[in-house]
Formats: sequence, structure tokens, C-alpha cells
Amino acid sequence: MATFSSSSSAHCASSSPAFSNNNRLHHHRTISSSSIRLKQRFPGCFSVKQSSKAVHLQQDGASTMKVSPVKDDNPAKILKDGILSVPPVTPPEESIDIAKFDFDKENSTVSITVVGASGDLAKKKIFPALFALYYEGCLPKHFTIFGYARSKMSDAELRTMVSKTLTCRIDKRENCGEKMDQFLERCFYHPGQYDSQENFLELDKKLKEHEDGRVANRLFYLSIPPNIFIDAVKCASTSASAANGWTRVIVEKPFGRDSESSAALTRSLKQYLEEDQIFRIDHYLGKELVENLSVLRFSNLIFEPLWSRQYIRNVQFIFAEDFGTEGRGGYFDNYGIIRDIMQNHLLQILALFAMETPVSLDAEDIRNEKVKVLRSMRPLRLDDVVTGQYKSHTRGGVKYPAYTDDKTVPNNSLAPTFAAAALFIDNARWDGVPFLMKAGKALHDRRAEIRVQFRHVPGNLYNKNIGTDLDLATNELVIRVQPDEAIYLKINNKVPGLGMRLDRSNLNLLYAARYDKEIPDAYERLLLDAIEGERRLFIRSDELDAAWSLFTPVLKELEEKKIVPEYYPYGSRGPVGSHYLAARYKVRWGDVGSEQ
Repeated sequence: MATFSSSSSAHCASSSPAFSNNNRLHHHRTISSSSIRLKQRFPGCFSVKQSSKAVHLQQDGASTMKVSPVKDDNPAKILKDGILSVPPVTPPEESIDIAKFDFDKENSTVSITVVGASGDLAKKKIFPALFALYYEGCLPKHFTIFGYARSKMSDAELRTMVSKTLTCRIDKRENCGEKMDQFLERCFYHPGQYDSQENFLELDKKLKEHEDGRVANRLFYLSIPPNIFIDAVKCASTSASAANGWTRVIVEKPFGRDSESSAALTRSLKQYLEEDQIFRIDHYLGKELVENLSVLRFSNLIFEPLWSRQYIRNVQFIFAEDFGTEGRGGYFDNYGIIRDIMQNHLLQILALFAMETPVSLDAEDIRNEKVKVLRSMRPLRLDDVVTGQYKSHTRGGVKYPAYTDDKTVPNNSLAPTFAAAALFIDNARWDGVPFLMKAGKALHDRRAEIRVQFRHVPGNLYNKNIGTDLDLATNELVIRVQPDEAIYLKINNKVPGLGMRLDRSNLNLLYAARYDKEIPDAYERLLLDAIEGERRLFIRSDELDAAWSLFTPVLKELEEKKIVPEYYPYGSRGPVGSHYLAARYKVRWGDVGSEQ
């Protein structure tokens, strides 16, 4: 399947220096009036059908490939009856954006360096995602994977560590062991400090040995604590960047703690990287149901006309985990649930949900619309936020710990493990519609979902049959991101029989029942996008600024006033205050009650 988009800029391999005098990595761009991105994700992600073409070198050394019209020696012919016959008009030339795939696969390679390779994220997510891409045939023909960390480890020890976390999909068991062995042969390790230019120069030397003189493209995944981001970026930029291809860096959240620290991080990164080299990853944007949001809305006529204040009463974004910090309290206590979940995961999903129709599917067009949504939102007020912290609770003879029972958490911690908030978008489409967020740990179940509650039917003929419960009388669209991915619409329906009794029923698309393929992990999609230079699902710096501007004032107020969170039992539905917050805007949380 070919995906078409309009792209204004792209990286192109060239023989220019890796970075300029001010240590910025030098990049070349080609600009085409009409570009076609040929891309197929699963399987055969790098297939290109070539026809008659001409290759031109631009002034900066980049190349574009143009499809030339077929010439006819006799463009017009006179038929016997005197009628002039003119051949069909050839469409205008289109330039194909070759930066999205390897122009010469035999002479180019991709080196992927996982910085922080000995950590949990690398072992549990990054290496398994890279193997899944390899199994699906989505990695380039020539690629190398390097682990880089402070731990002393050999290539063999890295492969042993990685092999313990690799699995094949249920529907992809053929030659699984053989594929694993082939993948592990491409994995290598280099120990070093994150702030050592010398160690990164040694890494560069090893990378060049494996690149074997080909056009070298390099991707660095920073799976390390944020306090050493800049040191690692500086060393990678100045000592291990690609000499004649692109260099990209994936940065994991958190992107600061507030507007000031986030802006400082961005400034520091841009001392060594251009904005289009920085891939700020939010793995929730790679979730299948989140990526399907724009498809559901913009390709289905029944939804797009309803997507406004005229028909939608409220929108809810719910994130719940049924476990606590479990030893991660040291990290979590410094950030809390608002920074960890709401300011990034849920706010990014909100922006995708509420944005206007983009000009195209090009990354910049989509991100432009998301930024407009964020800039149209009111900054959060303390009155519109409820915080909570889970306490110890005994259930079924089992005692569950409180948040402060975690040995890595201070006994007097006020960090919220639960938060609910009401946000508003002040634009013509969404004026007055409450967007409610709720996120928490140690709750009664695990879920991530979007719930769209529609307005009631004016003058409903069946009020007597439904009763006075507004929530039972209205429709609700539920997009369940995880677990058990599904999209279902709640409708009112007559119960079969002689009487007139109404019931709520679900029009349900359960992905596991509809599709026999296992859904790829979010990291697979995002890693593939980073390799291809597709930025649609990554966060731009102005997006980040706009997101922090909404949350920073209330976060500072919570900390300066030392607001004590409302305590809730481990395994409950969270603080009672969240229900009062929803009720203030005449809303009932959709995940409460028998009909979820």
C-alpha cells in the first residue's frame, strides 16, 4: 500500500561535513512542489516501483528523481475524415521524495545505537521492537545495532541479554529461531561513559568498520535519564555523527518539569542538533487506536459533521493502572502523575482528537493543527484540578501498600498518584465543551480510552421509556486504546417483544475479533518512522512549549501551596473529588457504573 503525502523538506545523503563550525550537524534539503512518499509498513516496508526516470543533482548536492512524460513523435494525427486526433495530455511532472527511502540500498546503511542499552526500557521495548521490524522485513538490507552503556559487557553478553526478551508474533512463528539468530548477529556492544568524547570516538570507529564505506545513516536512541541527555547528545554530535548521511536522535520523556526547564533542554539540544534531527518520542502516539483517530474522523462522513460543540456534550480521556509505583517511586516522586501522564500522553491525544482538518497528511501540516489546538486552550486553574494519592488497603485478605510504603519514596511525599482535570478549548468548534482528563495508579482496573458523550435528542419521543437519566438517553462513542483494543458506539435500541422497552446496545468493533493479525507495539511504529524520517507522530518544540504553558502555572501552585492530595484506597476508583469535579460540569465519568 502506498501512502501519499506532501512533504516540504527531507534529509538527503551527501558528502558534506557532518557538522559546521558551531557544532551543528549539517543537513541538505530538497524541496519539491509535489512529492510522493512511497512507503509500506507491514510487510515489505521499503518497496519502490520504478519507471522511466531521470536523476538531477541540485546545487547542494542532493538529488531528486523525476518521472519523465513519455514522448510521442507524432503528437497529433489527422484521421481520414479530417478530424484532428490529439493524444491524452500528460500530467505535470511529479518529483518523488527519495529521502524517505534508500535511493541506492546497496551503497547505504543504517546504524542504530541504543544509548542506555542495559536499562529496562531497552531490554523490554527497544530491542524487541527492532527485532519485530527485522522479522517483518522493515529494516534496510544493511543495518547494524549497537548497544552503548556504562556497564562492562561483551558482544556475546549483550546478545544473551537481548535474546531473553525477543519473541515472535503469534501469527509469525515460521523460522522464528533462525530469524532471532540472524538479528542477534547484527547486534554489538561498546561500553563507555555518556559524557566521554573519547568513548564516542571509539564507538564511531566501530560503526565505520561495520558501515564498510557505504553511505552511513545513524540513529541514536537515548534511553537514559534526562539529566545526562545533553552530555550524550554533545558527544554523539561531535564525535559519532554520520559523515555522509543523516543523523537523528530519539529523546525519551520527560522533556523537563515545567516551561522553563523544558525550554532550557530544547535550547541545549539545539546547540548540537537541528530541530528536524530531534525525535521527541511519546509512545502513546504510536498506539494503533491513537493513530486511527484521524482515520476514524476524517474518512467517515458520519463522524466528521458531529465533531463539534453542536453535538458533543463532553470528551473524556481516561488512563488507569491497577498497580502502584512498585520500586519506581524515586523517579515518579520527582514528577507525579500530571507530568508523567497528563501533560504528554493525554494532552497529545486531545490535540489529535480536537484538531481541524490538516492541509495534508504531511507531518508539519498535522503538527501545525495540533499546535493551534494547544494554543487555543485555557491554562489550567487549580479549581479545575483534583489530586490524589493511594493509601494502604486490605482486600480479600491481601494487604496492598500505600504509595509512601515504597522505600524509594519520602514518607511525607505529596506527589499525586492520581489527578483529574477539566480543560477547555476556546475556539469556534469546541467553545464550552469540557474535556475531562483522569489518570491514576493503583486503581480498580487497567485501561486507556477516549469517551465521547453526545448531547441528548431534543424533544425525545421516548423520554417516558428511557426515564430522566440523561446519560442513559444519549449516545457515547468509546475508543479503547488498551487493553482489548476496540471502538464501540452506544445506541438506544428496542428490546424485542410486544412492549416498548428500550435498551442500550453497543455497535462494537473489537480488533481481536475483526483482525487476525497481532497489533504491533507502539515502539515498532515509532522506530520505523524515525528510520524513515517521518515526524508525524513525534513532538515538535513549539508543541512542547504550548503543552507546558497549560500545565506549568497549576503545577507551581500545587507545589508552592503544598496542596495535600486526597487519599484513596489501593484498588478503588480514585478520589471522590474527581466525581464532584465532573458533576460541576454536568458530566458523569463514563467508566463508572455497570455500563462501561
